[in-house]
Amino acid sequence: MVKVKTFTTPIKVFHTMNELASLDEEVNKFLADNKIEKVVSISDTNTTDAKGATIGIVRAVTYEEFAS
Repeated sequence: MVKVKTFTTPIKVFHTMNELASLDEEVNKFLADNKIEKVVSISDTNTTDAKGATIGIVRAVTYEEFAS
């Protein structure tokens, strides 16, 4: 069965690399903990404030989950 899981993180000035690394760790932990063997796609999109500045990231992970 194909499923989608979303992850989010706020982005702060001068902390972007740490926040992206943390997001990567969160996704990798989810995949490992749930024994996901096949990832179909991973997509990032940014969220912005009223001035157009990036204030967050949404990562969508599409994966296949096989029945045990």
